[in-house]
Amino acid sequence: MKSEVKIGPFVEREARFTLAGPAGALEVVATSAGAGALADEPLVAVICHPHPLHGGSMDNKVVTTLVRTYRDLGIPSIRFNFRGVGASEGVFDNAVGEVDDLMAVVDWAHQCYPQAGLLLAGFSFGSSVAAQASHRLGGELEHLVLVAPPVERYSYDLGGVFPCPVVVIIGDQDELVDVPGVVAWVDTLRVEKQLLRYPEATHFFHGSLGLVKQDLAELLLQEFE
Repeated sequence: MKSEVKIGPFVEREARFTLAGPAGALEVVATSAGAGALADEPLVAVICHPHPLHGGSMDNKVVTTLVRTYRDLGIPSIRFNFRGVGASEGVFDNAVGEVDDLMAVVDWAHQCYPQAGLLLAGFSFGSSVAAQASHRLGGELEHLVLVAPPVERYSYDLGGVFPCPVVVIIGDQDELVDVPGVVAWVDTLRVEKQLLRYPEATHFFHGSLGLVKQDLAELLLQEFE
């Protein structure tokens, strides 16, 4: 059971520490699994935060909602600050070096959970970082969640393909992302996919995060239970 797996030297419910990254130390928070419906499934999730130059960090409320979603299903998760954010060293690299940051965290996750299937999730800018890393990971990755993806500004799929099932989450009132463009893009994907739309939600999903958590949990249960 994953609940018996310790997060490196840590046995706390949530631990904050630093890892060696490609541009210096990376600030990380590891959250252990709750006793949820997927607690016996060998899975671990890594979550990416929104744009570093616009206040994005791993403590963003959309990111922490994703953490709680995985935790309550029984899946441990790891979130981290990209280079130049919080206690993470380095400088912003426009979704290039940030992919390397994510890969360093994924490598650490594999060391802690060597038998676990990997899940990735990202919000806004972080969704592109997760999407780009998915192509490096290939068959190592079991599931990808893209929240409010700015597909008009960053790289995502390769020829309409990802290496795993994808869930895309978007608010119809998103003021920062081209919503019709996202919906049209999802239609072009040639993989197992789900689109969750929230008619009243803006980019940061004010007032809608409870629904997002509930709906995403249901899809993850369908995928892994």
